[in-house]
Amino acid sequence: MPIQQKQSKMREGSKTTPQTKGNPDETTGSIVVAWIPKITTTLNHVILAVAKHWLLIINVVIGLYAILPILAPVLMVAGHESVAWLIYAFYRPLCHQLPERSFFLFGPQLTYTLDELRRLIGSDVPLRYIGNSTLGYKVAVCQRDIATYLAALLAGLAFAPLRHWLRPPSIRTFAVLCLPMAVDGLGQLLALWDLSLIHISEPTRLGMISYAVFCL
Repeated sequence: MPIQQKQSKMREGSKTTPQTKGNPDETTGSIVVAWIPKITTTLNHVILAVAKHWLLIINVVIGLYAILPILAPVLMVAGHESVAWLIYAFYRPLCHQLPERSFFLFGPQLTYTLDELRRLIGSDVPLRYIGNSTLGYKVAVCQRDIATYLAALLAGLAFAPLRHWLRPPSIRTFAVLCLPMAVDGLGQLLALWDLSLIHISEPTRLGMISYAVFCL
């Protein structure tokens, strides 16, 4: 083989094409771009599902929120105290949980005044006393909150078959529905009536009704 040909082949063999590595930023960007249509499609399906079943979702959430406080004393009686305490702790930032303003289940009375509790367990009644096996166990929220949540649940269930015939209330109607709760709250603030009442006496019933009317 001629010397010139050998030299040319050697030069060609010595030439190596440098390999360039892909840019990590470009690779990540391409992955994100590839996932954008999938994410958009999934979000669209979720939004459409929520828009279609919004009333069912709201009723389920309100139902759980209203039933959990009632389950707390049931769980205490059933011996699942750790789960019951979690429910009491969950509602602690959401309600004052005063025992004299709450319902008691599985005891001789549905409600107790503060004076009654002092006679039964001593003068130093804990602020968030939950009860015992003798007096019964307290619902995790106060009477007004129970009335509010249950009324909201009942209103949502009733609204499902009637929503095609109902129209939004006027501002005047809304103000009238808010008036009982406003009067009740103002009376409580100004201490115009006692809220430590036995056996759901009249002002307590009015307070529960006012909050229920507001929810409706």
